[in-house]
Amino acid sequence: MTEPRTCLLIGAPIDSGQRRPGCLMGPAAYRVAGLAQALASLGHRVEDRGDVTLPTLGDQTSPNPAVHSLPETVGWTEALSAAVAAALPDGLPIVLGGDHSLALGSVAGAAAHAASVDRPLFVLWLDAHSDFHTPMTTTSGNLHGTPLAYIAGRGDFDAFPPFPAPVPAANICLFGIRSVDPEEHAALLDHEIEINDMRVLDEYGIVAPLREFLEKVKAAEGMLHVSLDVDFLDPSIAPAVGTTVPGGTTFREAHLVMELLHESGLVTSLDLVELNPALDERSRTAKLMVDLAASLMGRKVFDRPTRSFG
Repeated sequence: MTEPRTCLLIGAPIDSGQRRPGCLMGPAAYRVAGLAQALASLGHRVEDRGDVTLPTLGDQTSPNPAVHSLPETVGWTEALSAAVAAALPDGLPIVLGGDHSLALGSVAGAAAHAASVDRPLFVLWLDAHSDFHTPMTTTSGNLHGTPLAYIAGRGDFDAFPPFPAPVPAANICLFGIRSVDPEEHAALLDHEIEINDMRVLDEYGIVAPLREFLEKVKAAEGMLHVSLDVDFLDPSIAPAVGTTVPGGTTFREAHLVMELLHESGLVTSLDLVELNPALDERSRTAKLMVDLAASLMGRKVFDRPTRSFG
């Protein structure tokens, strides 16, 4: 029996972290695909807190001419950090994105709350990319490729609010990555971040590496923030993302990850990011992401209804 929890839905209609329009429609797509209903059917209390909105923008600039939409991204970071920090005492915030730059704010909010209750924060990054650029190393200028660097305390984020409590590298797990730029690769070698790329998962399977990380979280009595990017999944089953990378997790592997996370009882906050409904096929990806969130919240494989994409 699933222990009832309070799920707090927070919409993050953010498009500023990349250049392909459409992610701002993500929160609405999750709502239309029935996320609240799926969670309520499992016995959870669901409160939709609506979408965060941009505050008055500053005039931040970057020495890197490639960086774009910096004031907007800083504004979203501030707003979302406040929203997640305010939500955590009341339940489990589920941030509906929106591109992955939203994690600049969502994890900052989680870190602020974790520090306030004197618990360590751990981060599980389910993504094709490491997102370990800084605003100075990115060549695309897309800030959705920078949140993990901000979280881990790398430099060059002077335009952003100081991260509340940088997450120790040993508390971060990259899971399923398969697209890393050379500069990110070099920087990762200087940090003790746990890296389970697709080679590791192909060799050892999903279960052993994930359980090992979850045991670390449990032993430390930590809080666990999970950031789930659509491109963690193989594009053959989840086409609605602007950063498709072949060789992602299968339907069964992704659900197994979610069920293991549920069984651990450790997840305290969740991002659902990079859904671009303009690229979807009859809401196929949105429905799959809703199903995965339901698995994380307790739906078992034998409980799953037959799904039609029609």
